[in-house]
Amino acid sequence: MKIWKRVQSVYSNWLGRDSEAMKALEPQPANGDGHLALARESLRELLDDQRVPPPVRAALAEEYRQLQVLLEKIEHGHIHIAVFGRVSVGKSALLNALLGETRFSTSPLHGETTRATHARWQEYDAGGVFLIDTPGINEVSGETREQLAHDVASRSDLVMFVVDGDITDTELKALRQVKGAAQRLVLVLNKIDRYTQADRKLLLETLRRRSAGLIQPQDILTVAAQPAERIVILVDAEGNETETRRRPPADVTALRERIWDILKAEGKTMAALNAGLFAGRFSDRLTREIVVIRRGLADKVVRKYCLAKGVAVALNPIPVADILAAVATDAAMIVHLGRVYGLPINRVEAGALLKTIFTQLAFLMGTVWVMNLVAAALKGISLGLSTVVTAGAQGAVAWYGTYVVGRAAEQYFAQGKSWGEGGPKRVVQDILDSLDRESLLAQARDDILARLKPLL
Repeated sequence: MKIWKRVQSVYSNWLGRDSEAMKALEPQPANGDGHLALARESLRELLDDQRVPPPVRAALAEEYRQLQVLLEKIEHGHIHIAVFGRVSVGKSALLNALLGETRFSTSPLHGETTRATHARWQEYDAGGVFLIDTPGINEVSGETREQLAHDVASRSDLVMFVVDGDITDTELKALRQVKGAAQRLVLVLNKIDRYTQADRKLLLETLRRRSAGLIQPQDILTVAAQPAERIVILVDAEGNETETRRRPPADVTALRERIWDILKAEGKTMAALNAGLFAGRFSDRLTREIVVIRRGLADKVVRKYCLAKGVAVALNPIPVADILAAVATDAAMIVHLGRVYGLPINRVEAGALLKTIFTQLAFLMGTVWVMNLVAAALKGISLGLSTVVTAGAQGAVAWYGTYVVGRAAEQYFAQGKSWGEGGPKRVVQDILDSLDRESLLAQARDDILARLKPLL
């Protein structure tokens, strides 16, 4: 149930959805069909939401494609079961043994499986179960294939983690990673035919101990997917002996029955929860992309107003008028930033927010504002003749002031029109501490003078 709350929380935070709309995603009494209905609704809303900016959809095109595939999987009632493990532990052979036919390639060479492949498991009653083979997780120079294996595991409803002996530290680390991505896991000890009865017992005890907290004891099973060939002595009717090699039949009965029990009891719920987990990860990525885009747009807005204010203040020879213009520019910038973050405010609200920021600025960087006022007074005394001399300095100060105001306002909107626990003073102080004042003022002077050259 927690996954639905997580999806709701992430999704509602950036979309600003009202509480009534979110009630539609509240879990209903536990049943597989109900869970699947909720999963379908969640996926459709993510796919169809027209409020997602086009640049975000373009950046997440592959994720949206996977979301569509997942929705179609749920609508058709399909279940995906993937194998996961090191190279040559017998993953492909295990799938073939479950299918009762050779559908996946097996080879004595390491890394035979280089991409995810799947086959339909017709034996299961539902007929909509697909077995998925994946590359080995420890393939040399196989980072791409390893990532593919993790991706497949994260989109599968059940994962069979296969080992062929005591679990290594690398496998244990991978098991934890898969546990974080997959909803349901079983641990399979393959090649059991190689061990004596005593060794089997010891191995199972070790696996149970090392996987405690990750795998339930009843979900640790032994198989012999492709038993080693044995020498068999055949005796004909005349008593002649002939030595031959034969491979015993695969032994996967316990695993098959356990999988069927899991699918019967949890199949639909597993599919729904897996969809919920994927939707949650997708929402997280969606949120990050939107934040990045909004920050980029906000930075352009702030710098645009910084330059406009810097130039206006530098050129205006009237001491009071340039200060009034500066206030108007900052207020307009705040209104613009509100629209960028999807939290529009009117000019009265912008003025109140600006007053709050100015109050903190006056307290924390009063000397900068004194510089601004002194330069403005110098303009008045010289009747505007000193504008060329003071334009760069005063304009840079105005540029810098608007930049700080813009960053503070952006932080306010990014937190959902909130200053957070520290209040506006902490926000403004943190911004001032993070800025390199000298480099920003130098950049501001360069930008302003470059714009003023044709006019001076």
